[in-house]
Amino acid sequence: MTTRRHFMMSVPAAAAAFALADSFVLDASPARAQQIDPLQGHFHPKGKAPSKFTLEVLEKAKATLPFADKRDFEEQKKGLIAPMKDLKIMADAGHVAWDMERFQFLDEQEEFDSIHASLLRQSKLNNNYGLYEVIPGIYQVRGFDLSDISFVRGKTGWIVFDPLVTAEVVRAAWKLFQEHVGEGLPVSALIYSHTHGDHWGGVRGLVDEADVRSGKIPVIAPVDFMDFTVSENVYAGNAMNRRLFYQYGLLLPASPHGYVGQGLGQAVSAGAVGLVAPTRYVEKAIEEFEVDGVKMVFQNTPNTEAPREMNTYIPGMKALWMAENVIASLHNIYTLRGAPVRDPLRWSKYIGEALYRFGLDAEVMFASHHWPRWGNERIQEVLRGQRDLYANMNNQVLHLANQGVTINQIHNVYEVPKGLQEKWFCRGYHGSPQHNSRGVIQRYLGFWDCNPTTLIPLSPGESAPLYVEMMGGAAKILARGRELHDEGKYLLATEIVNKLIQAEPDNEAAKDLLADIFEQIGYQQENPGLRNSFLAGAYELRTGIPQGETANSSSPDVIRAMSTELFLNFLGIRMDSRKAEGMRFTINLITPDNGEKFLIELENATLTNIAGFQADNPDLTLTINRSDLEQTMMGAKTLEAQIANGTAKVEGDAGLLTRLASTMVDFDPRFEIMPGTKAREPEATGYVESGILGNTDPYEAIPRQTIAE
Repeated sequence: MTTRRHFMMSVPAAAAAFALADSFVLDASPARAQQIDPLQGHFHPKGKAPSKFTLEVLEKAKATLPFADKRDFEEQKKGLIAPMKDLKIMADAGHVAWDMERFQFLDEQEEFDSIHASLLRQSKLNNNYGLYEVIPGIYQVRGFDLSDISFVRGKTGWIVFDPLVTAEVVRAAWKLFQEHVGEGLPVSALIYSHTHGDHWGGVRGLVDEADVRSGKIPVIAPVDFMDFTVSENVYAGNAMNRRLFYQYGLLLPASPHGYVGQGLGQAVSAGAVGLVAPTRYVEKAIEEFEVDGVKMVFQNTPNTEAPREMNTYIPGMKALWMAENVIASLHNIYTLRGAPVRDPLRWSKYIGEALYRFGLDAEVMFASHHWPRWGNERIQEVLRGQRDLYANMNNQVLHLANQGVTINQIHNVYEVPKGLQEKWFCRGYHGSPQHNSRGVIQRYLGFWDCNPTTLIPLSPGESAPLYVEMMGGAAKILARGRELHDEGKYLLATEIVNKLIQAEPDNEAAKDLLADIFEQIGYQQENPGLRNSFLAGAYELRTGIPQGETANSSSPDVIRAMSTELFLNFLGIRMDSRKAEGMRFTINLITPDNGEKFLIELENATLTNIAGFQADNPDLTLTINRSDLEQTMMGAKTLEAQIANGTAKVEGDAGLLTRLASTMVDFDPRFEIMPGTKAREPEATGYVESGILGNTDPYEAIPRQTIAE
């Protein structure tokens, strides 16, 4: 199956070809008087070299970093059993599912003038690629995906923690593991640590669902796993996936001036995503039981790094699994792709509990990203540092907020304590202090800075023309913007040049100038998400949004996992209320095979549903087995066809379904973010995919690409 992730992995080369084929005209305005020549060897024909100001910022940052501490490199290479020889892993559909070859440039030089030294260090560490022994009986395959896969020896086979994102890379990891360590023993149990896709999506590369359903292979997960696994990808799924273009740099080729890794790992694999539902849930705060003869203690940690997550302690091995709650980085409190803001104080307290419940005895600590930590002293150091990192961010941001510092100021005021800045595992390779500090204020106080001017602001496109007029017009803004650029005052330059492109989206000179500014800010970032976002903004300003049909990667497993209520809620989001004005009706939905009943009402241009209720005199009753409804949800069979062949039965006004369908819209997976970057025509790009997302059935569920992290 052609996946949406496959499409995204193919975008950079195609997009670069499109950019090279396009024509670029420089005008003779004052802003062009000091035009900087494109950089030879840059992936984009308009790309520039780092400025002297950017070089100064990077040199200054480098001088403050604790390079004398090389323990991460010692831990990263410890226990290597076998490197993975094949740099590319193929997907079943014929494309490349995983490509480590594109990251080899990171090891070809000690430093790059366009990459923050701290980020480069992290990306070099993430170039580990092979099979590692954690301790006898515990092994990891690292570098095959954004996350790691771990194997723990059970009584009859191997207990697997977190099977990556896609089946193909999991099969490759399992093959490498069996060649050197596995002894031909089977998978005896599977554990999902939490709800993000990089911790369950590759499950079908390891197990047959029949073995799970028969009870032969238990699948263990935290309570409410299925609900949150699906819901986080659905309600704002299209917006999240568009934002991934920025946070994950999906249009940027891996190169010194582009994408250099994601901090958590190098990238996300591009194979087939699947999901096998758990057969046992950890429901209590602390729960202890044997898994294939191995005693394990599970610690539920809800609403930390994920809505549902759990740590695991293996007392017989003195091994502590910290899932994604403790990694070699500051994590996201507010994640740039978009998600409910996380609770840093709760997160800190759960780490503190793990420290005192398990960490005083543990001799090894491993997780679903990065490399293990050995020795109790080192484990306690990392746990205490990470505990304090999230607690400080929560407490000190609120300390400042209680003194009047606003969401629009906090990122320039809050600083991580110096002692934590000197710990590599507290640096911002996934979350950054800047966007996390704003997230804390958003969590407690919301978006408003309490200045009435910002309470009901005009949209940027409405207010910008006044700014442009008052600044004396485009030519003056361009001239001053270029001066600020040439002085290295990039953030000031964005303030005025952004106003110009908001007012004049087709002003190519303004877009090129803002792209130049964004590029320099991007080079200066330690955090991959910030770097990628600025460089992605520059890319789209220079090139426009590459067009082409987007493949639908919604795994059938994920669709089946979507509850009926979640599906009906999503239809309410997909409905355009403007098209539903004046409509009013009630529908009883009955799914006999699972005994569910729903009352669906359209009134006041709003679609609502309530489980367990039925209207006494509905306008329509629709009876369809849930298993058949899934065929419509997956886009395999239309509801109209199922009614026609008798699979679905209707009583009352069946025309209501057509009227309801007429209100549904397809979300554009490439909506415009930067003005004047509207998607180009499909035929210009040459990479139209099959299995497209456009023109979906009105009743198809579309959770979009599975969200990792």
